[in-house]
Amino acid sequence: MASHRYANDVFINCPFDDEYHSIFQAIVFCVFDCGFRPRCALEVDDSAQVRIEKILKIVSESKYGIHDISRTGLDESTGLPRFNMPFELGLFIAARRFGSGPQRQKSCLILDCKPFRYQKFLSDIAGQDIRSHDNDERKAITVVRNWLSTSSRRKSIPGGTAIYKRYLAFVSQMPAICLQLQWTEEELTFTDHAELVARWLRDGS
Repeated sequence: MASHRYANDVFINCPFDDEYHSIFQAIVFCVFDCGFRPRCALEVDDSAQVRIEKILKIVSESKYGIHDISRTGLDESTGLPRFNMPFELGLFIAARRFGSGPQRQKSCLILDCKPFRYQKFLSDIAGQDIRSHDNDERKAITVVRNWLSTSSRRKSIPGGTAIYKRYLAFVSQMPAICLQLQWTEEELTFTDHAELVARWLRDGS
């Protein structure tokens, strides 16, 4: 039988660059506001743990996975593409296909910045329901919310408009929250930020 935590954990496989940061924060907030717990590779700061082992552990512990494959262009500094996101998507799909018990219950959402762009670089996932966020926070929230609602069949999940309004309220209060805690937004780790979101929603702010 799947554990309560497994049924609530959502693995977020996405870029961590500055340009994507606001989309990432919007997705994290949305996952929390829908009643789930976001997970990602940034949550563990252990130099002794090999990165792939860290990712495999999180994948095994998460029923749901959000995979954004929008950063597959050439890196400006190396002239090479980045394949981490498609690779981790493959790990998640393989865990569902070849795993047993709760692993068979996995559900994933694949995101890209534009519709059908994936067909030019990852045609093997044709047939999957690829959703576009157009690099827009509101659209990302709506897509993630609708997928979690459909996949989990939970009736208590608020609508996308309500989540987006709360997200904007949280963002507007972040500077004051950080000032009170003597933090700066740039210094926040993923764990710090996730705790602030969870606490803010829990306190009904």
